[in-house]
Amino acid sequence: MSRFLSSAMKALAPYIPGEQPSDRKYIKLNTNESPFPPSEKAVKAAEEAAKSLQLYPALDGGRLRSEIAEYLGVGYDEVAVTNGSDEVLNLCFKAFCSTQSPAAFADITYGFYPVFANYNCVPYEIIPLKDDFTVDPCDYIGINKNIFIANPNAPTGIFLPVSDIEKIIKSNPDNVVVVDEAYIDFGGESCVPLIKKYPNLVVTQTFSKSRSMAGARLGFGVACPELINDLYRLIYSTNPYNLSRLNMAVGIAAMEDSEYTRRNCAEVVSTREKFTEDLRSLGFEVLPSLANFVFAKKEGVSGRELYERLRSEGILVRRFDSPRINDWLRITIGARDDMKTLVEKLRLITENLL
Repeated sequence: MSRFLSSAMKALAPYIPGEQPSDRKYIKLNTNESPFPPSEKAVKAAEEAAKSLQLYPALDGGRLRSEIAEYLGVGYDEVAVTNGSDEVLNLCFKAFCSTQSPAAFADITYGFYPVFANYNCVPYEIIPLKDDFTVDPCDYIGINKNIFIANPNAPTGIFLPVSDIEKIIKSNPDNVVVVDEAYIDFGGESCVPLIKKYPNLVVTQTFSKSRSMAGARLGFGVACPELINDLYRLIYSTNPYNLSRLNMAVGIAAMEDSEYTRRNCAEVVSTREKFTEDLRSLGFEVLPSLANFVFAKKEGVSGRELYERLRSEGILVRRFDSPRINDWLRITIGARDDMKTLVEKLRLITENLL
């Protein structure tokens, strides 16, 4: 780093995404990408939009915002479209948190939460998950902090019932509760309907997972109009053209091709259930997942060694160094043939290690 970097930024520990190596061809199950290509309608829309890139995009999301609102059954003014759901999360830390209004989130959850908090100089409380890696709603009841909950959680994949989240929202009326639903299309119930009832709720979702658009960087937030106006106040003050014409075009096409998304999600869920059965037959402990990944470990086998063995075999999975989960692997659900290959490799590796 240079000598000009501020002391606050020098202390920042950046988020570490899953590796994207180019040294060889891998079965890539480490970044929760979709095993399916984008909708053909989206690809064609991108080609058409590329012809008018000399023009600025719509400032407020335009038709894409309308399509999302219609799909969710909410108003246009209850949706903010963003450059990935990460932008919504960062905006929420910036808009609603401060030294007088701190944040709170779990110890094992999406790794960007502490990064965004530190980046925005927001104090925060880390609340440990229970021993079974579930969220205890009682830990968040009436804590008077801005709360960030990934649901289903990452990297565990565990879903917290909406009734429990509603208790948390209701008990913290003077703070914002942000529910990060990046994986909601693979199971569970969305909290979006609750925005009509609670003016302190923000729900975020993404196009990266279920709509096969991790490379497009598209996300959105859903909340009451007042909170959405707060988010757009920051967007217009920092990056008013936060989405490109290409972003918007492929997003609109993906929303229009919702049947393609539905079929792909159903296939991922089916593959997830079969893969979970296969892992358990090999003696792995697998947490109940409603996401497009599973979280698993094999008793008596080092998570680091298992990760490294798989990498040497051309298979990438995700491992975290946190003491509570350093023997666990987060495994993205890929194509069926790739998951079969992984199961066979795990069978051979674990037999040799034990």
